[in-house]
Amino acid sequence: MSAVRARAAAKINLHLGVGAVRDDGYHELCTIYHAISIYDEVAAEESRSWRLDTHTQPYVDKYAVPTTGDNIVTRAAFLLAGLHDVAPHAEVVVDKAIPVAGGLAGGSADAAATLVVLDRLWDLNTPDAQLHELAAQLGSDVPFALLGGTAHGTGRGEAVEPVADTGEWWWVVVPQREGLSTPEVYRHFDDMVPDAGSPASPRRVIDALVSGDPRELAHALHNDLQRPVFDLRPDLRALISLGESEGALRGMISGSGPTCVFLCESESHADTVADGLRYTGHVTALTATGPAPGPAPVPAVDPTD
Repeated sequence: MSAVRARAAAKINLHLGVGAVRDDGYHELCTIYHAISIYDEVAAEESRSWRLDTHTQPYVDKYAVPTTGDNIVTRAAFLLAGLHDVAPHAEVVVDKAIPVAGGLAGGSADAAATLVVLDRLWDLNTPDAQLHELAAQLGSDVPFALLGGTAHGTGRGEAVEPVADTGEWWWVVVPQREGLSTPEVYRHFDDMVPDAGSPASPRRVIDALVSGDPRELAHALHNDLQRPVFDLRPDLRALISLGESEGALRGMISGSGPTCVFLCESESHADTVADGLRYTGHVTALTATGPAPGPAPVPAVDPTD
């Protein structure tokens, strides 16, 4: 195959329970991942060397995306090539719509999609279990990005199991111009919660997903990192209150922030909430639905055809 592409979905955490720091330096996590329909697209074609280019939507900070050196897409490509002892030759283009450093795991999604498209481009037929192992080496969120849908994550987040989720959930997503450092947020959590024990159970969220009731899910949403994020960025507390005053069932910080997400009852309700936020000055208020699927490779389309 001469060219192949795949969509990479953003993720939010419907539940994020954070425990104590482990011996390896990571926090013990218990989370419910949920992929939503804000997508990057990763396209790859045959080449005589490795080349990576990135295009971004206007609200995405292109200069915050490294295209050389320690870029997770490059690391994914070289890790896959090393597993099979093949030359890491491809021209890869990432079209980014997922905000950078926003708590939406855009880089992890791109890495997962890179594994999928290059596995197809190079005709490697890597077993799913091996792709998952590579994903776990790349980052805690990458295994879920490979899976998609809704899943229970444990360990540092890399051990994932699908969760039954037949609902259709509508969200308004409000990215921020200035990102937040995930390590900084976790350090602040440690300062604020020095006696953290085992992470909180996600049972309420799992039950709400089974019910299919957005109001029940709204009551169950939980993020242990929201408190330290609010302490670092008090303006986000005001934004959450604003979104709820515009009619959202519930607002919360996505992951380690600073992106704010608002659960709504339906597509039309999400459109109304997004319009209200835009009217108050939050121009980039995106609507999305979940659960969204993981990356699936398809032949790239030549725009000149």
